[in-house]
Amino acid sequence: MSDSPHRPIKAYNNPEFLNSADARPLRILSEYLEPQRRFEEMSIKDTIVIFGSARIKSREAAEKALELARADGGDIAKAERDLEMSKYYEETRELAHRLTTWSKGLEGTDRRFVVCSGGGPGIMEAANRGASEAKGENIGLGISLPFEQSDNPYITRRLSLEFHYFFMRKFWFSYLAKAFIVMPGGFGTLDELFELLTLMQTFKIKKKIAVVLYGEEFWTKVFDFQPMIDFGTISPGDTDLFFKTDSVDAAFDHVSKFLEEHCLEPDRGTEKGTPELTL
Repeated sequence: MSDSPHRPIKAYNNPEFLNSADARPLRILSEYLEPQRRFEEMSIKDTIVIFGSARIKSREAAEKALELARADGGDIAKAERDLEMSKYYEETRELAHRLTTWSKGLEGTDRRFVVCSGGGPGIMEAANRGASEAKGENIGLGISLPFEQSDNPYITRRLSLEFHYFFMRKFWFSYLAKAFIVMPGGFGTLDELFELLTLMQTFKIKKKIAVVLYGEEFWTKVFDFQPMIDFGTISPGDTDLFFKTDSVDAAFDHVSKFLEEHCLEPDRGTEKGTPELTL
């Protein structure tokens, strides 16, 4: 018998194997099972998802950047634009605060309609920040990217997750959500929005979901849906899948009334096996 101290590595403890192409199904499954366990431990039944640009600054940060640009001869036009866009950060923060306060005040419920973001900076930070300032649990579903900072500091620590696979991250956005509030954003925001609308249009998502496009000027300039109706590529009723507004009050009223009407019946949480999302 050999006296060698060497012991074979167990497969589930073998980093080389776990990071190989052969183990990809295990990594994908982990990004389903591990978040599910956390949500069950924290009694998270459903969420209000808020997403938008990671580049939008808080008003305070934008004012400082403009002051610095003026002092140092920087790009003043960009700094002024960023200050104008910072209204969406502040309005996201206010809306998340109000929705969290409202959800905490619902009778006979616990951790319903928890604010959830993509976990990063910009609009995502504003959503988590507003919920945190209302002393509410909140979720950050982050993604590993080479050019974006780590999770923002306002997320409830046990509910801060980081994904490798975009499609698993988007699954968790959709699976628990009862409302989506979509602020101005870039390619990632549009990807998430149109996947959501497609799932709703094709009834892959069967549950009732409120969708708010926040920022009428932005969304009207970025998308004109009428030509798709005129050319017959979507139905006229497809534009009823979302509600557009520029008002925190209107967004809050639309989402809260929708959730009270459609999502507060007994035993309507998103436990395992829910039939409302057929992804």
